[in-house]
Amino acid sequence: MKSLVLLSLFLGLFALPTFAADEISGRVRAVDGDTLKLDGTVIRLFGIDAPELKQACKSKKRNTQHCGDLARQMLNTLTQNVKVKCHPKGRDEDGAVVAVCFAGPFDLNEQMVSSGWALPLTEETDAYVRAMKFARARREGMWRGTFIPPKQWREENGEE
Repeated sequence: MKSLVLLSLFLGLFALPTFAADEISGRVRAVDGDTLKLDGTVIRLFGIDAPELKQACKSKKRNTQHCGDLARQMLNTLTQNVKVKCHPKGRDEDGAVVAVCFAGPFDLNEQMVSSGWALPLTEETDAYVRAMKFARARREGMWRGTFIPPKQWREENGEE
């Protein structure tokens, strides 16, 4: 009987999601402004929302900018030639790992918001609201001109 209890406890450990306690680390590439890929694992940055790759915004002089691509470039710059460490929070509805990620001591999620290339997702956390206020006050990234918030853009373009 005791061996059955131990066996069921042992097998039960394999049913637990392994991402909850494990750190994911390695070299990554940016898929877009809030998504990374590490050895086939898709990681969505927790608490932020960046423009979609096809999304455009306007500069201060009303010129069209490819803000989705600029956001991806910023994330690539932040992760270039460094080992990224991600702390998973769970998975999203598409099965991607949702995580807070770091390049050295820098919180990538916060860096994307403070650079103006992502907005905080306050329904997930209020941790990045201050970074957004900083970016807006300094007119960083998308805040240099005008833009449609990524969630609204997805809804209007049938990508939600």
